Amino acid sequence: MTVQIAPSERRTIRELPDELVSQIAAGEVVERPASVVRELVDNALDAGSTQIGVRLVAGGVRAILIEDDGGGIEASELPLALKRHATSKIRSLDDLESVTTMGFRGEALAAIASVSELALVSRTPAAGHAQRLDARSGELSPAARAQGTTVEVRELFFSTPARRKFLKSDSTELAHCIEAVRRHALVRPMVGFAVWHEGKLVEQWRASDESQRIKDVLGEEFIDNSRPLEAEIGPIAIRGRVGLPAAARTRSDHQYVYVNGRYVRDRLIAHALRSAYEDVLHGQKQPAYVLFIEIDPARVDVNVHPTKIEVRFRDSGAIHQAVKRAVEDVLAPSGATAPGTGVVGTSFGTPGGFAAAAAAAVERINGTGSATTPGWNAAGLAPARPWALASDTRDPLAGATTASLFARAFGDSSAPAVVAGGVLDSGGTAVLEARESAPSWVRPQGNDEAVAAVAKADASDWPLGRAIAQIQGVYVLAENAQGLVVVDMHAAHERIVYERLKAGAATHDMPTQALLIPATFAATPAEHALVETHAETLRTLGLDVSTMGPTTLAVRSLPAALLQADPVDLVRSVLADLAEVDASSLVQRARDDVLASMACHGAVRANRRLTLEEMNGLLRQMEATERSDQCNHGRPTWRQVTMKELDALFLRGR
Repeated sequence: MTVQIAPSERRTIRELPDELVSQIAAGEVVERPASVVRELVDNALDAGSTQIGVRLVAGGVRAILIEDDGGGIEASELPLALKRHATSKIRSLDDLESVTTMGFRGEALAAIASVSELALVSRTPAAGHAQRLDARSGELSPAARAQGTTVEVRELFFSTPARRKFLKSDSTELAHCIEAVRRHALVRPMVGFAVWHEGKLVEQWRASDESQRIKDVLGEEFIDNSRPLEAEIGPIAIRGRVGLPAAARTRSDHQYVYVNGRYVRDRLIAHALRSAYEDVLHGQKQPAYVLFIEIDPARVDVNVHPTKIEVRFRDSGAIHQAVKRAVEDVLAPSGATAPGTGVVGTSFGTPGGFAAAAAAAVERINGTGSATTPGWNAAGLAPARPWALASDTRDPLAGATTASLFARAFGDSSAPAVVAGGVLDSGGTAVLEARESAPSWVRPQGNDEAVAAVAKADASDWPLGRAIAQIQGVYVLAENAQGLVVVDMHAAHERIVYERLKAGAATHDMPTQALLIPATFAATPAEHALVETHAETLRTLGLDVSTMGPTTLAVRSLPAALLQADPVDLVRSVLADLAEVDASSLVQRARDDVLASMACHGAVRANRRLTLEEMNGLLRQMEATERSDQCNHGRPTWRQVTMKELDALFLRGR
């Protein structure tokens, strides 16, 4: 059905009535009862309140009462408080450019009053009694209450019934109201909050410290499955807690980001967080986190949207990198790392980091006193995989070391694919060479007592314990102080290879392959501008994109590892990312995607039989590798089964 719009006669321009202007503004500020709760709690916090009560009827549709113990409003200022653009929080443009209060626009009360029956009751410390102002009639009368302010909002959207029809059930609206208070409660631990519905207390958070408030709001399970974060990167301070990948959720309901005490939903920060979790989350899982970002108010613009839930940063690239780096550093330590071996934020391979901890552990077994892990080369890449079968030619990459994979991927086509005990020639056949049976990362050459030392070591010496068996060529079983450890050997080694490849990738260029026939496509003006602005970034990614006219772009080369990809789709996807994120982060992500594919090919395959010393070598490498709790695709690499859980399986003690 086509709707015909008849031409209308010319209408004269005239000024809208104040009430209609307020109702239009209310459409931007007041979407549902939760919007009213958010705005009024903002005002209560700005007034210096230490206790805030929220009382709701019918999910806030019939009535919302916000009570606080703040500084109150002078009786003479009550009528002015209901006028549009009247506020005590800013005085000049300079104030607007460095806002430090929750509210500042001076629109909330006027907007709410235009779509409801609103009354203000307030008392200052010096006043003998409170004053009540009825917004509809403008009548001011004495009232009884202690110091502070009460805002009464009744029959929301009574004057705009069409808006009221879009509201959900009372229980749904109540849930949104509670969530609005929860967002305030997380960032204001020194303030007590109570939410009442239909006369019943439904939520209460007493004044406490930050860690206790996070526990009270998000639960003890979140605390148990998250790590604390505290970092200062330039002018940006970040603190809070980030959830472990293993505890990721199906919904994004436990994601809270605050900028200078204000809850925000920012695409830039969200992208930085997704990037930090990218290598450790499986599928569409959503991480849980609470982040408090502090930055000079002059560096962030909060006057972007009437709801004040969006912000704009003066230096978006610095914010993106700071958030990504801080979260990655917290997630980097593996759960398999021995307590006290490594500091959050310490890079792999640096003194005092995870490599040093692993080296010290190997020294204890070998008794060598060596300062480095045996068998590792100067670049920090892993040695040859001892379990690679020299006669297996089905996959040319299956027996390659990470060093040879890296060399092949980043330009050294002459590098041989070394296997343990042999070298693959250009035809893929194996030339066997004599070698000792024990792998170099477990036993340095000449130290024949290492294997026996590993077998005799106490399980408590190692976080992942001592290997005892292999199941169906897929899982490694180990015994540690807590009980049984089950390791997916392919997933675990894939992470080890991936981290080694990433460690060396920064010093090499992405290999490219020219296209015989350039792929052309019609591009938008925005895409043209992005190609001109980010030409160097595109070349770094292995993409040669040039203009062939005012509306056409041509793709002349692709990354050598992505020759099967559609050139046009690939370039458009990259340009879309460049429009939203910092170019350097995109380059790193593209490299990591290629390296992840290489790591998957280079990792030990299922159905390979390992000796005990090879299993122990894998466990020790896991303990020395960052993010080894998950493979590159976010799947777990190991699981702990405690003695208590084993006893429960067999009903021991019952």
